[in-house]
Amino acid sequence: MALRTRLTDILGIEHPIIQGGMAWTATAELAAAVSNAGGLGVIGAGHMPTDVLREQIRKTKELTDKPFGVNLMLLTPHIDELAEVVLAHDVHAVTTGAGNPGKYMAAFKEKGIRVLPIAPSVALARRLESIGADAIIGEGMEAGGHIGELTTMVLTPQLVDAVDIPVVAAGGIADGRGIAAVFALGAEGVQIGTRFMCAEECTIHPDVKNRILKAKDRDTVVTGYSTGHPVRVLKNKLSRMLEELDRQNKPEELEELGSGKLSLAMRQGDLDMGSVMAGQASAMVCEIQPAKRIIDEMIADAESAFVRMGAMPAEETLA
Repeated sequence: MALRTRLTDILGIEHPIIQGGMAWTATAELAAAVSNAGGLGVIGAGHMPTDVLREQIRKTKELTDKPFGVNLMLLTPHIDELAEVVLAHDVHAVTTGAGNPGKYMAAFKEKGIRVLPIAPSVALARRLESIGADAIIGEGMEAGGHIGELTTMVLTPQLVDAVDIPVVAAGGIADGRGIAAVFALGAEGVQIGTRFMCAEECTIHPDVKNRILKAKDRDTVVTGYSTGHPVRVLKNKLSRMLEELDRQNKPEELEELGSGKLSLAMRQGDLDMGSVMAGQASAMVCEIQPAKRIIDEMIADAESAFVRMGAMPAEETLA
């Protein structure tokens, strides 16, 4: 049984699950696998050169005929060129982070591209709704990578009360119980990143996957407060060095040290000096599985949680 919401109707997908657009992690292989499994797969553009993003879109289209998206980080220096690639290649949806996509909204709308920006606050969510966002991704500080100040549990219901478009909850969600919890708060979908890092189709270095599988509940830390752009990572030698620079209030040195460290981790498997961006849900990821199995398990577990809450009759579940 699929969980139908306004989000699934807007995106034309079976399940209200969006895969996080993680830079250096969410490649065509993962995006296509998630889309084929009924969710919305997302290519993480990050700082990709335009020709690389173009090739990733082409490859995704070879691997799936289902809707998929591209995540655009709006602080990327060549973001205008990346947006042009998206516009030129009939991508179904874009998720955006680190800013306001208003500059590109009219062009995206003209092409029929669904726009789902990340909003870590009520004020930004209202602004994004007013300029035409199709849904809001409310990302709590439990998430990996760049984070805001509010938790998913607190942020989600406030966004639901503040806007009329669907709210997608993100941060700290790794199983069906998490899906059921944020649905109880009014969300109509979820964005999941860390669990999909351990999908078989995810092309990150195997050592990173194994590090996530070994993670405990307190194994992540937030660095970069002094820069104004805090980031959640798994603890390692690099994170301790960054924490020390934070304590000394040396944002320039911190940014210089952190430059290029995400790819060092995800592509080269350096667990000491690489930036292993992953969320607090890392401790809930227990095995490497195909993306379809991950999604099927989460949906089945969500349905079981709905039954326990009395929100769904047992005979309506897949079981």
